[in-house]
Amino acid sequence: MKILMLTWEYPPRIVGGIARVVNDLSKRLIKDGHEVTVVTYREGNTPYYELDKGVKVYRVDNFMINANNFIDWVMQLNFNFIAKVGEIIAQEGKFDVIHAHDWLVAYAAKTLKQAYNMPIVSTIHATEAGRNSGIREANQKYINDTEWMLTYESTEVIVNSNYMKNELQRLFGLPFEKINVVPNGVNITNYSGIERDYNFRRKYAMDNEKIILFMGRLVYEKGVQYLIGAMPKILEHYHDAKLVIAGQGGMINELKQEVYNLGLGNKVCFAGYLNGKDVGKMYKAADISVFPSTYEPFGIVALEAMLAEVPVVVSDIGGLNEIVNHRETGMKTYCGNSNSIADSIIELLFDHQLASNMVKKAKIKVRNEYNWNKIAQDTHFIYQKAICETVAEKQRKELIQEKNAKQKKKARGEITNLLTFRKNQAYA
Repeated sequence: MKILMLTWEYPPRIVGGIARVVNDLSKRLIKDGHEVTVVTYREGNTPYYELDKGVKVYRVDNFMINANNFIDWVMQLNFNFIAKVGEIIAQEGKFDVIHAHDWLVAYAAKTLKQAYNMPIVSTIHATEAGRNSGIREANQKYINDTEWMLTYESTEVIVNSNYMKNELQRLFGLPFEKINVVPNGVNITNYSGIERDYNFRRKYAMDNEKIILFMGRLVYEKGVQYLIGAMPKILEHYHDAKLVIAGQGGMINELKQEVYNLGLGNKVCFAGYLNGKDVGKMYKAADISVFPSTYEPFGIVALEAMLAEVPVVVSDIGGLNEIVNHRETGMKTYCGNSNSIADSIIELLFDHQLASNMVKKAKIKVRNEYNWNKIAQDTHFIYQKAICETVAEKQRKELIQEKNAKQKKKARGEITNLLTFRKNQAYA
């Protein structure tokens, strides 16, 4: 099967979770014998084309002129996606299916579908309404409407949790059978052979301190502000604790100010953005990982922590709520509640047996339920469904056209006969 992936991020460009999902899924599909082409945005000095372990990756620049705003920038990028895919199809023939990742590639996907009669399978990784707890201003409404358009144009839609399936049905009124739940996954060999590096760990905490780790973007919906709010209670019960915040984002100055206001300057460390092996080293350095999101369609970072054998504490919302079983594979806390977060962390700091049992069960669950072998097979089945539905729809239209043509021919014959009869009567 020839598969076209449209995404605005692909390694080494990583903005959120989409890049990792597309990367891992594409490489697994290649191993299963498919041909995968990725078209994405070029950032920095990355090559315009590379063969990434069998995946054909084409990167495009955006226009040299500066866009007025982010939405215009995305639209310009979509124009260039269309042009690049047109070049590829002219050389290599068209694809069997387009896999579009989020609203950022919606216009390119829609145009290519109509131009080349290729079905779209779209993955909605998150929604604008979910990220902002509703739609409040014009730009948010535009993105929300674009998300709806992409799901409408798609033959099949993929989401990564039942929570997201319910959200799409509520927001866009999609038919139940059109939405397929396929969880994200992790490469189960990611942290094999990585041990705790004490020299690395000492950059962030002393040997006697337990590291409480947050890994993710520093934006409101990731809930790190509530984790900072939990630290005074945690330190009251367990003084030798250190919060390490790994990531970057628009809230960083606000979060640093909150740390200063609470007098936690020596107990909270902002580690900045980590990539490559440093991510694995940080997980191995941590004693507890916390993901206190207020909105989380899935929560791939929780899987990474579980695979790295770190006890996890998560909010009881979204995909996180489906991944973690309370007190079995992790701890759940009330969403947006610093007191609840503190209680779970304190319990894990003191109850080593509970933490050890959870780590073992969590790793088994990740290996069994969130491996890319199964996820790629499920995704391929959805591609097949989309192709079959497109072929069936084409045949249905052809039958209708054929039926209409026969009806028109029959009608023309009847009119001709009637005119001939009237003409004969006139002569008589």
